[in-house]
Order: sequence, then structure tokens, then C-alpha cells
Amino acid sequence: MVLEKLRKARKKAPADDYIVALDIGTEFVKALIAKREGEELQIVGVGRARQDVSDMHSGAIADISGVVRNCEEALADAEEQAGLQAKRAVIGIAGELVKGVTDTIRYRRPQPDRPLDASEMEFIIEKVQERASLKAQKQIALETGNDEVEVKLVNSALVGIHIDGYKVSNPIGFQGRDVAVQIYTAFAPMVHIGALERVADELSLELLAVAAEPFAVSRSVLGSDASSNFTAILADVGGGTTDIAVVNDGGVEGTKMFGIGGRSFTQTIANDMNLSYKDAEKLKVNIGHSQIKASVAKDVNEAIDKTMEVWLAGVELALSEFDSVDHLPNRILLCGGGSSLDKLVEGLEGSEWHKELPFTKRPTVHHINPSEVIGVTDSTGDVTDHTFITAMGLLRVGYDTLIGSGDGDSIKEKLNRLLRI
Repeated sequence: MVLEKLRKARKKAPADDYIVALDIGTEFVKALIAKREGEELQIVGVGRARQDVSDMHSGAIADISGVVRNCEEALADAEEQAGLQAKRAVIGIAGELVKGVTDTIRYRRPQPDRPLDASEMEFIIEKVQERASLKAQKQIALETGNDEVEVKLVNSALVGIHIDGYKVSNPIGFQGRDVAVQIYTAFAPMVHIGALERVADELSLELLAVAAEPFAVSRSVLGSDASSNFTAILADVGGGTTDIAVVNDGGVEGTKMFGIGGRSFTQTIANDMNLSYKDAEKLKVNIGHSQIKASVAKDVNEAIDKTMEVWLAGVELALSEFDSVDHLPNRILLCGGGSSLDKLVEGLEGSEWHKELPFTKRPTVHHINPSEVIGVTDSTGDVTDHTFITAMGLLRVGYDTLIGSGDGDSIKEKLNRLLRI
């Protein structure tokens, strides 16, 4: 009944120039409504709602009706502020079973003297996606013990092209025998995607795209520059998972996720100190406050340090799987509510977790600021910190999807349009 009333109260957006981003996190649902203004997106509505502990599990939806209720609340706030209802939405997907990899496919051309054309590139891209799909299916089947698991492509992006070992930005018209194409692809189990589609349906939203959240974070800092040389490790620390993306010279090398986030720290405090989850969360968030007794602060810090050790091991393991890169970027950019914990930044900066990894020097660590997100501005004054970066990245994915049918200037844009689903 409440849902029906809210839906009736909404005013339809006057045009299709609006995009909704729904970041369905383990702790919070965040909703952003943005208006397209040329190549820019302007945020005109912001809403957030807290999730119940049982609504999500390791970044994936566990209770559809609970999540729909929270999304409805966040959306209602955003719509009230924007003064309209937008129907086109992009929803983020996270969880350990979302697999994002960069694959290189080498294609030996039967007629090396014939210049490459767009239809041949389409054929090569199709082959890469087929191979990546089989790889993701095998990996998820292995991890779940279910050989029948179905996967679906959620995102693709071109990373680079080489012809006979020579890097080119536009392969069309080149001659050569060996074409190597690097494409980032993200796959997720159909069961996860189905849950998101159901949520969109219940909210009467038209689903523009589903995006792997670390891919969305990388889109937030890359923007539309096809020749970007942006290089960094992006870590989105949520309530249930930590999502990592490695970006090299403007291309996403791959994404990894593991099931340790802010909730794990809270749970350890609750277990070690025999507290309720709610009280443990309060202590964790206010750990630096002068009113907390020294003995209590000591116990909280010990519990946090215990989980920190496991979390850092998770970061190290995730980054060790990027075995195709010679060197890892020396910059770690953080976002997500879980990264608000000061000890997390201290742990990344201060311990020796990185020693066994191919860094050329100790990495620097800082939070991504909303002002660093390319092509997205906030007119509400409510998008103030790193906890909104994923939702802002989802807006960028929505923008990419909407312009996907237009005419891009660069071949990278043209090929990326072929990759969009």
C-alpha cells in the first residue's frame, strides 16, 4: 500500500534526459538522480536508506522484498528532492561470484595483406567474449560446486590492440598477420542478475544496465577520454565485500572481489566484546571519540586489528592474481563506506603487506573525492564524500549506455559501442 501511494505521488520526468543510479550496498542503498546536460551529468536528487542485516549476504541480495522496500525509501527521497520521477536506471552488482577479467585473444589473419575492417574486428571481439564467458563459467562452477551455473556478461570494455606486436589506437586499415586484442569482461551468475531485474521491475524502473561495481568505480575516474593514461588500484570497501579494480593507462586490467568488508570488522567487535551488532557498529564508527573509555577503546582496536590482518591478506591475494601485469600501480584510491575506518588506511600505508607484490615502491593511499569524478557534478550539496563514488560511477555507466547508439569519433568508442549490451 505504501509503495502504491509513493508511486502515485511521483511526477514523471518530462524527458528521457534523467538517469537513476541504484547502489544496492550491504549496509545502505544509495539512489542518485542525474540530468544529462550535453556531456555532463548533474545530480539533482539524492537518497539513502539503511539495509537490515538479513537483506544482503556478501554483497548479493538475500531478501528481494526487503531490498525493494529500502530502494523505494531511498528513491522516494531522491525523487522528492529532484521534484520528478526518472525511470531509466543503472544498478550495481557486487559479490565474490562476479568475475571481471582482461583477456587477450590472438587472432592469426588468413589474409595479412588485406586491410583490417570493422566487420573483421566485430568477429574478433565476438571470439574474445565467447572465450571469456567459458572461463567465467568454469571459475564460478568450480567455486560453487555447481556445473550447471549460468553466467551472463554484464560489462565489456576495450583495453588495447596490437598488430604484429605494434600497439595501435585505431586498427582499421592496418595490414598484418597477428592481431592481439585485450578486452575487459565482467560476468555474474544469472541468479544475481535475475534478483536485480526483479528489484527494477518491482520499482517500475527501466533497467538501462547492470554494472559490476568495481567497473563502475573505474568509469567514475576515467570519463570519456579514449587516450587517458590514468593508472591506479581502485578499492571499493563496502559492508559485505571489497571490490578491487586495477586500471593501467586508462584500461581496466581486471577486477577482483572478496567477501570481507565493514561488517566483518563490526562482527569481530560484537563477538569479542559480547555486544549486539548495533552496539558494536556504534563503537566502531565512534572509536576516536574522547567519551569512549580507554579500556573499551583498547578492546575495540584489538578486534579491528584482528580483522585488519585478514583483510590485508585478502587485498594481497586479490592483487597477486593480476599476474599479467609487470608492475602494479603505486597509487591506491579508496571509496565505499567500509573505507571510512581510519585504521584501514593506516594498515594499507603502514604494514608490509605489499612486499611480495610487484610494486616498484610503497603505494600511496587516499580516498576518491566526488570532485574527482569526471563529467558528474552535484547540484544538491549532499554528495559530500567517498561513500557516493560507486553510485556516481553507475551514473557514468548509464551515460555510456545512452550514448552507445550515437556516433563516436575514435575507434575505441566505436568498438566499445560494439561491446555494450
